[in-house]
Amino acid sequence: MKLEASQPARDFEVDDIHGSHVALRDYAGKKLMLSFYRYASCPLCNLRISELIQLYPSFHEKGLSMVAFWQSPRESILQHVGKQDVPFPIIPDPERKVYRLYGVESSWMGYLRGGMRLSRMARAFRKGFLPGKAEGETTLLPADFLVGPDLTIQTAYYGKDIGDHLPIGEIERFLG
Repeated sequence: MKLEASQPARDFEVDDIHGSHVALRDYAGKKLMLSFYRYASCPLCNLRISELIQLYPSFHEKGLSMVAFWQSPRESILQHVGKQDVPFPIIPDPERKVYRLYGVESSWMGYLRGGMRLSRMARAFRKGFLPGKAEGETTLLPADFLVGPDLTIQTAYYGKDIGDHLPIGEIERFLG
């Protein structure tokens, strides 16, 4: 079931790719962005992470914490996403337990529509993000959640295709 703004964020306790413990309650009193991605070698997902890495210093200075979930196992994430030196926690969730808590869904139509994002796909390829082994649900769509200091969802954004993420402007508005 999809979540909506004003609902409490769903509690989780997980370990990131480096073995550090991460729990929702760690972010009480902070602004938080939770992002859910497809698989570790997804070109569009890695392009988005690359963009967030570039924006992270500004976002972090304005008080935003970020956590990114991937449906791939740790080893694949380290091989692909981990090469980018991501400054926020990256969580492997191959069983998609947290994905289910947040209502992240799959869609064949979204998968097909995402293939039409030719300029973004070309940009991803130019940056060296090439498709590899698709792990988990191939048609999984991304999702992003902006969570307030009281751990209430302020924005719940469910991608309409495999390359559709919360617009950067929405994140900036959230940060004021």
